[in-house]
Amino acid sequence: MLTQDMKDTVHKQRLGFVATVSQTGEPNLSPKGTFVVVDDRTLAFGDIRSPGTITNLCQRPTVEVNFVDPLSRKGFRVRGSATIHARDTVDYRLHRPRFDGWGLLADRIEHIVLIDVLDAKPLSSPAYDDGAKEADLRTHWSAILLSEEVSTIFETNPATVV
Repeated sequence: MLTQDMKDTVHKQRLGFVATVSQTGEPNLSPKGTFVVVDDRTLAFGDIRSPGTITNLCQRPTVEVNFVDPLSRKGFRVRGSATIHARDTVDYRLHRPRFDGWGLLADRIEHIVLIDVLDAKPLSSPAYDDGAKEADLRTHWSAILLSEEVSTIFETNPATVV
């Protein structure tokens, strides 16, 4: 289900935007910077302080996560079903070592959320539809993101560098 490119994106980015829905139908979008790949069909993130996301997933385990490289303007989205594992569970202890390389941050993980990936699709900027090259987008967005000048953002036609 997850391609090698998708897994590489998670390893490099770690940041995924998790979309859930509350019991009353309110959308919730929450960035999580603790993603890891478990296998070809499973992603996981460590919950450090996301009570709204955890509450929503307990009530409705359906989830969508987007990963996007801000320089290439490419990424992917996954749709799946989440299970939540608290510190005192076997699954938490089984998956906790995946986060060991993160030092003290890993010690703050309250829950490990496993996402069974039901569907995964690539994402890309409309700029690619108009012939943009990845190297050019990387150069452009690197300059903007590293610039201290806000006016730099508006120096190029935004329609060509989405």
